[in-house]
Amino acid sequence: MKKLFLAAVLLFFVVFAGNHISAQNAVVQEGEFGIGLGAGHYFGDLNTKAKLNRAKLAASAFFRKNFGNYIAARVGVSFAQLGYSDIYNSHNKYMSSRNLSFNSKVWELTLQGDFNFFRFMPGEPQYNFTPYITFGAGVFSYDPYAYLRGEKVFLRPLGTEGQGSSLYPDRKQYSSMGICIPFGGGIKYSLNERVNIAFEVLHRFTNTDYLDDVSKTYVDPAAFPANPDGSQSNAALLSDRSYEVGTPIGIPGRQRGNSKQKDQFVTAMFHVTFNLQSYKCPTAN
Repeated sequence: MKKLFLAAVLLFFVVFAGNHISAQNAVVQEGEFGIGLGAGHYFGDLNTKAKLNRAKLAASAFFRKNFGNYIAARVGVSFAQLGYSDIYNSHNKYMSSRNLSFNSKVWELTLQGDFNFFRFMPGEPQYNFTPYITFGAGVFSYDPYAYLRGEKVFLRPLGTEGQGSSLYPDRKQYSSMGICIPFGGGIKYSLNERVNIAFEVLHRFTNTDYLDDVSKTYVDPAAFPANPDGSQSNAALLSDRSYEVGTPIGIPGRQRGNSKQKDQFVTAMFHVTFNLQSYKCPTAN
């Protein structure tokens, strides 16, 4: 009996040790470096119907740290070219007569949490796919511009809604930085234990109404001093561009935008990520 007990203990030790060594050498996905490429779109005072008809280039790079097979944290940087024009608002006579437009390059830094619906374990055929949701917080820079007589003109320094004018002391120049709350989701698939692909749609709620340089009301033309030669300044010409398509509509106090609703933007991207691996006991969580 004693010999049988010792044999059983020895067998258990061999089996346990073998499994322990195998577990220690198991591949664990610690995180991912990723890049993304796709399109971005703006929603705001020039696109009140949330149309997706003028998508522009967007790209991203990020690092994702895994905390098990369901939860991860992500830090990323992204770029999106945004823009829109009232010429696309033919359904609304007032907006098409307003004739405003803008473009802006948006650079963004975000911290997000990712939550997988299914267990995701790259390299394991039964766990190589999952839909997921993601949300977080971020900061971004933007600087809207328009084209006047073929020349690119940045709008923020002009104060097209009276910012900086003594006639409108309550209107201060808006910041070129904003805060955003990104929220979205996607699907990802593991090609092998090293490489994953994904498609993600990410919507941003922002704290600014000036992505498009449009928010409040038209102002008195006296807020825009003339050029030294007596001609109208760029600020005056870009504040009310209705003269380019018909009778000017920029009466002081008339609505130019809707300050009660903040601007938003969205990106849709394809991602390729590269896994960072370690060799330690994997978690089943």
